[in-house]
Amino acid sequence: MNPALLSLAVALSFLTLNAQSWVPQTSPTTASLRGVRAISDHIVWASGANGTFLRTVDGGEHWTAGQVPGAEKLDFRGIWPVNENIAYLMSAGPGPLSRIYKTEDAGAHWTLQLTQSNAKGFFDSIAFWDGHTGLILGDPVDGSAELLFTEDGGLHWNRLTTPPALPGEGAFAASNTCVFVSGRRDAWYVTGGPGAARVFRSRNSGRGWKVAAAPIRNDAPGAGIFSVAFRDDDHGVVVGGDYSKDKEARQTAAFSTDGGKTWKPSANGPAGFRSAVKYLPKARVWVATGTSGSDISRDDGRTWTKFDEGAFNALTFTRDGSTGWAVGPKGRIARYRSGNAR
Repeated sequence: MNPALLSLAVALSFLTLNAQSWVPQTSPTTASLRGVRAISDHIVWASGANGTFLRTVDGGEHWTAGQVPGAEKLDFRGIWPVNENIAYLMSAGPGPLSRIYKTEDAGAHWTLQLTQSNAKGFFDSIAFWDGHTGLILGDPVDGSAELLFTEDGGLHWNRLTTPPALPGEGAFAASNTCVFVSGRRDAWYVTGGPGAARVFRSRNSGRGWKVAAAPIRNDAPGAGIFSVAFRDDDHGVVVGGDYSKDKEARQTAAFSTDGGKTWKPSANGPAGFRSAVKYLPKARVWVATGTSGSDISRDDGRTWTKFDEGAFNALTFTRDGSTGWAVGPKGRIARYRSGNAR
C-alpha cells in the first residue's frame, strides 16, 4: 500500500476507535430531566419536572414515563433506583416542595417518605450505599448544610452534623451528583456560591467531615462545584463553573490524587460549564457533560477534549462504564457510544 494511504488508514482507524458520541433515543416526555441512574445495560431510571419519572428495561429502546400522583408540580431532580422495581425519588424546591418518594413496584405506586419541614430547606441530591443506607444533601439550614441519613430504607431520616457553611454557600440540584458515595462508608459532597467552592469528605458514613477548597470558579451565586466522582479511594474529579455563562471555560474542573484532601486545576478543562462527571472503568476515562456540551479526559482529569455539542443536565454509566446515558432539557435522552467499546 502507498505509505501515504497507509498512514491515512491508520489515522482513520485511530479516530474511529477513539470516537465518542451521544446517540439520541426516543423520549416519551418533554419535561426537563435532571436525574438518571443505570442499574445495568438494560435497566435505567430517570426523573424530571412536573412530577415525571421514566424507566426502561431494554437499554432505552423503549422508555415509559409516569407521573407521581399528587406530585405534578414537583421537580424531581434526583432518582436513585435499587433495582428494576425499587427506586427513590427526590424533589427539589423551597420548603415542602422538597420531598422523598419510594416505589417498590416499578413505579405503579409511590409512598411519600419525607417532606421538608423547614421553609428555608432545599434538597439538592440523594445517594445510597445500598438499598437501605443513604444520604440526602440540602442547602444550609441554621448555619450548616442539611445532611440527612437513613439506614432503614428511608423510613427514618436523621440529620447529621456538618461543618459550618460560608456566607452564600450552597449546593446545586443540577444533576443529582453533588453527593458521591462509595464502598461502605465513604462520602463526598460539593458546594458553590460566592467565594465558596469546597469539597467535604467523610470516611465514616457522614458522621465526621473534613473540608478542602477546590480551584473551581466561584464568583457568583450560580458558580461553583456542581458534581463530584471518585474512581478509587484517592483519585477524584470535580466539575462546575457558572451555569448562567455555560460556554465560559474558566475553572471548570479539578482533580485530586489524595482522596480529596487537596485539589489541582485541570490544565486544559472542559470547554464550558459542566454539571455532571463520571468515571468509566472499562475505558479508563472520565466523561463530563453540561448544557454547552460534553468532554472526555484520558489522564484522570488533567486535560479534557470536547466530543459533543448537545445540551444535557445529567449522565449515568453502568458499573463498568461500558454503557451510559445522558438526559437534559425538553425530555432529551441519549445513549453513549464509544469507539473503544467492544
